[in-house]
Amino acid sequence: MSRTALYTDLSGYYDLMCADINYQAQSQSLQRLHHIFGNQGTRHLDLACGTGPHVRHFLDAGFDSSGLDINQPMLDLAAKRCPEARFTLQNMCDFEVEAPLDLITCFLYSLHYCDGIANLKACIAQVHRALGSGGVFAFNAVDRLKIDNSSSVSHSASQDDALFWFRSGWHYGGEGERQSLRLHIERHHQGDIAFWQDEHPMVAVTFAELEALLAPLFEVHIFEHDYDKILPWDQASGNAIFVCVKR
Repeated sequence: MSRTALYTDLSGYYDLMCADINYQAQSQSLQRLHHIFGNQGTRHLDLACGTGPHVRHFLDAGFDSSGLDINQPMLDLAAKRCPEARFTLQNMCDFEVEAPLDLITCFLYSLHYCDGIANLKACIAQVHRALGSGGVFAFNAVDRLKIDNSSSVSHSASQDDALFWFRSGWHYGGEGERQSLRLHIERHHQGDIAFWQDEHPMVAVTFAELEALLAPLFEVHIFEHDYDKILPWDQASGNAIFVCVKR
């Protein structure tokens, strides 16, 4: 099964896959960072918004929030969750906005879905064009040289009398600009077990390389990957939050 087909087929299970994510804490953290570094505007766009849980929290906080994604079934679910928001079927490497924005976010390491450095550069350039004066681009990322191929995270969730097990982990081959997100899903229902395996190609960068791509267009601030506290990146951890102010 192709990556696109699997993603589409599992769109109804997306919220289960992300059931252990604290969307409220993530959203509030980037709202605080926007308040500190941004222009105090409320025009917000969430890249790779999925089913819209982050958009929901931004709307509830008073933002004029919108989202884009490359998957229409995800956007259909997002529109049900956030009927007052605007959602568009667009690629984050090449998207258009109607008016300059104050804040663009990209959660859940989704910036890495830019498959290759050329696409990542295109995304960064497009974000810069879409932001107004003093606008902020905020996202989280993983450093390719800090990836432990043996490490993964897992959780279980129930839906419609079925038990689901989800496991995901990064994999990097040690060289080049490609890494992958490996996903394993099991569905247990009435004695039957169904399996899905998938591997999403993603761009691989170090934080130094990523900062170098951003610096010509943005004032770059890097923080520890902690949504409860605002702490400067310790120069050692492999996960971080980037807050980039348009120059």
